[in-house]
Amino acid sequence: MKTLRTSLLIALTVLGMSAARAQESAPAAAPHSGPERAQMRAKMGEMHAKHQARLHDLLKLTAQQEAAWSTYQTAIKPVAGEPRRPDRAAIAKMTAPERLSQMLEQSKQRQAHLEAHLAALTSFYGQLSAEQKTVFDTHTLGGGHAGQHQWRGARGAQHPHG
Repeated sequence: MKTLRTSLLIALTVLGMSAARAQESAPAAAPHSGPERAQMRAKMGEMHAKHQARLHDLLKLTAQQEAAWSTYQTAIKPVAGEPRRPDRAAIAKMTAPERLSQMLEQSKQRQAHLEAHLAALTSFYGQLSAEQKTVFDTHTLGGGHAGQHQWRGARGAQHPHG
Protein backbone atom coordinates (compact mmCIF):
# COMPACT_ATOMS: atom_id res chain seq x y z
CA MET A 1 0.00 0.00 0.00
CA LYS A 2 2.83 2.37 0.92
CA THR A 3 4.64 1.61 -2.34
CA LEU A 4 1.49 2.36 -4.35
CA ARG A 5 0.99 5.66 -2.53
CA THR A 6 4.65 6.65 -3.07
CA SER A 7 4.46 5.74 -6.77
CA LEU A 8 1.28 7.74 -7.18
CA LEU A 9 2.81 10.75 -5.44
CA ILE A 10 5.91 10.60 -7.66
CA ALA A 11 3.76 10.27 -10.80
CA LEU A 12 1.65 13.30 -9.84
CA THR A 13 4.77 15.34 -9.09
CA VAL A 14 6.33 14.48 -12.45
CA LEU A 15 3.05 15.24 -14.22
CA GLY A 16 2.79 18.61 -12.48
CA MET A 17 6.36 19.53 -13.36
CA SER A 18 5.79 18.52 -17.00
CA ALA A 19 2.69 20.69 -17.22
CA ALA A 20 4.55 23.65 -15.71
CA ARG A 21 7.41 23.27 -18.23
CA ALA A 22 5.01 22.97 -21.15
CA GLN A 23 3.27 26.14 -20.04
CA GLU A 24 6.57 28.03 -19.73
CA SER A 25 7.74 26.99 -23.19
CA ALA A 26 4.46 27.84 -24.94
CA PRO A 27 4.69 31.10 -26.91
CA ALA A 28 2.81 33.93 -25.27
CA ALA A 29 0.30 35.55 -27.56
CA ALA A 30 -0.35 39.26 -27.27
CA PRO A 31 -3.69 39.81 -25.54
CA HIS A 32 -6.48 40.91 -27.87
CA SER A 33 -4.30 41.29 -30.94
CA GLY A 34 -4.85 40.85 -34.64
CA PRO A 35 -7.84 38.76 -35.69
CA GLU A 36 -8.97 38.34 -32.07
CA ARG A 37 -9.38 42.09 -31.69
CA ALA A 38 -11.28 42.36 -34.98
CA GLN A 39 -13.59 39.52 -33.95
CA MET A 40 -14.14 41.10 -30.55
CA ARG A 41 -15.00 44.47 -32.10
CA ALA A 42 -17.37 42.81 -34.56
CA LYS A 43 -19.09 40.95 -31.71
CA MET A 44 -19.34 44.13 -29.65
CA GLY A 45 -20.82 45.93 -32.65
CA GLU A 46 -23.42 43.18 -33.06
CA MET A 47 -24.28 43.34 -29.36
CA HIS A 48 -24.65 47.14 -29.56
CA ALA A 49 -26.92 46.86 -32.61
CA LYS A 50 -29.09 44.25 -30.88
CA HIS A 51 -29.32 46.42 -27.76
CA GLN A 52 -30.29 49.46 -29.81
CA ALA A 53 -32.91 47.48 -31.75
CA ARG A 54 -34.37 46.18 -28.50
CA LEU A 55 -34.39 49.68 -27.02
CA HIS A 56 -36.10 50.99 -30.16
CA ASP A 57 -38.81 48.35 -29.81
CA LEU A 58 -39.29 49.03 -26.09
CA LEU A 59 -39.63 52.77 -26.63
CA LYS A 60 -42.51 52.33 -29.10
CA LEU A 61 -41.54 55.49 -30.94
CA THR A 62 -44.07 57.53 -32.85
CA ALA A 63 -43.55 58.50 -36.48
CA GLN A 64 -42.52 62.00 -35.35
CA GLN A 65 -39.86 60.56 -33.00
CA GLU A 66 -38.24 58.33 -35.64
CA ALA A 67 -36.22 61.19 -37.18
CA ALA A 68 -34.83 62.11 -33.75
CA TRP A 69 -33.99 58.42 -33.15
CA SER A 70 -32.09 58.22 -36.45
CA THR A 71 -30.14 61.39 -35.67
CA TYR A 72 -29.32 60.07 -32.21
CA GLN A 73 -28.16 56.68 -33.57
CA THR A 74 -25.92 58.38 -36.12
CA ALA A 75 -24.36 60.57 -33.43
CA ILE A 76 -23.56 57.71 -31.02
CA LYS A 77 -22.18 55.33 -33.62
CA PRO A 78 -18.43 54.77 -33.09
CA VAL A 79 -16.14 56.00 -35.82
CA ALA A 80 -14.96 52.99 -37.84
CA GLY A 81 -11.25 52.36 -37.82
CA GLU A 82 -10.59 54.80 -35.00
CA PRO A 83 -7.98 53.20 -32.75
CA ARG A 84 -8.98 53.08 -29.10
CA ARG A 85 -5.44 52.66 -27.84
CA PRO A 86 -2.19 53.95 -29.25
CA ASP A 87 0.48 51.57 -30.52
CA ARG A 88 2.60 50.28 -27.63
CA ALA A 89 5.78 50.35 -29.67
CA ALA A 90 5.22 54.01 -30.55
CA ILE A 91 4.53 54.88 -26.92
CA ALA A 92 7.69 53.09 -25.77
CA LYS A 93 9.75 55.36 -28.03
CA MET A 94 8.23 58.56 -26.62
CA THR A 95 9.61 60.63 -23.80
CA ALA A 96 7.53 61.04 -20.65
CA PRO A 97 6.34 64.55 -21.65
CA GLU A 98 5.37 63.27 -25.12
CA ARG A 99 3.39 60.40 -23.60
CA LEU A 100 1.57 62.73 -21.24
CA SER A 101 0.88 65.15 -24.08
CA GLN A 102 -0.62 62.34 -26.13
CA MET A 103 -2.74 61.24 -23.18
CA LEU A 104 -4.01 64.80 -22.80
CA GLU A 105 -4.86 64.99 -26.53
CA GLN A 106 -6.76 61.69 -26.32
CA SER A 107 -8.60 63.01 -23.30
CA LYS A 108 -9.62 66.11 -25.24
CA GLN A 109 -10.85 63.97 -28.14
CA ARG A 110 -12.83 61.80 -25.73
CA GLN A 111 -14.31 64.94 -24.13
CA ALA A 112 -15.40 66.27 -27.54
CA HIS A 113 -16.94 62.89 -28.38
CA LEU A 114 -18.87 62.86 -25.09
CA GLU A 115 -20.09 66.42 -25.62
CA ALA A 116 -21.42 65.50 -29.07
CA HIS A 117 -23.03 62.39 -27.59
CA LEU A 118 -24.66 64.49 -24.85
CA ALA A 119 -26.03 66.98 -27.38
CA ALA A 120 -27.56 64.18 -29.46
CA LEU A 121 -28.92 62.45 -26.38
CA THR A 122 -30.44 65.64 -24.99
CA SER A 123 -32.13 66.39 -28.31
CA PHE A 124 -33.56 62.87 -28.61
CA TYR A 125 -34.51 62.64 -24.93
CA GLY A 126 -36.50 65.87 -25.24
CA GLN A 127 -38.71 64.18 -27.85
CA LEU A 128 -39.73 61.34 -25.50
CA SER A 129 -42.83 61.08 -23.33
CA ALA A 130 -42.46 60.59 -19.57
CA GLU A 131 -43.09 56.84 -19.94
CA GLN A 132 -40.53 56.55 -22.75
CA LYS A 133 -37.98 58.46 -20.67
CA THR A 134 -38.40 55.91 -17.89
CA VAL A 135 -37.85 53.04 -20.34
CA PHE A 136 -34.83 54.80 -21.85
CA ASP A 137 -33.30 55.51 -18.43
CA THR A 138 -33.80 51.90 -17.36
CA HIS A 139 -32.28 50.36 -20.50
CA THR A 140 -29.29 52.57 -21.19
CA LEU A 141 -25.87 53.15 -19.70
CA GLY A 142 -26.04 53.65 -15.95
CA GLY A 143 -29.79 53.13 -15.72
CA GLY A 144 -31.10 50.16 -13.80
CA HIS A 145 -29.63 46.69 -14.22
CA ALA A 146 -29.46 46.83 -18.02
CA GLY A 147 -26.65 49.38 -18.21
CA GLN A 148 -24.51 48.33 -15.25
CA HIS A 149 -22.27 45.95 -17.22
CA GLN A 150 -21.14 48.77 -19.45
CA TRP A 151 -19.59 50.65 -16.54
CA ARG A 152 -17.86 47.54 -15.24
CA GLY A 153 -16.83 46.58 -18.77
CA ALA A 154 -14.82 49.79 -19.01
CA ARG A 155 -12.64 48.44 -16.21
CA GLY A 156 -12.23 45.02 -17.81
CA ALA A 157 -14.87 42.93 -15.99
CA GLN A 158 -16.96 40.42 -17.88
CA HIS A 159 -20.57 40.96 -18.92
CA PRO A 160 -22.76 39.37 -16.21
CA HIS A 161 -25.15 37.80 -18.72
CA GLY A 162 -22.58 35.93 -20.80
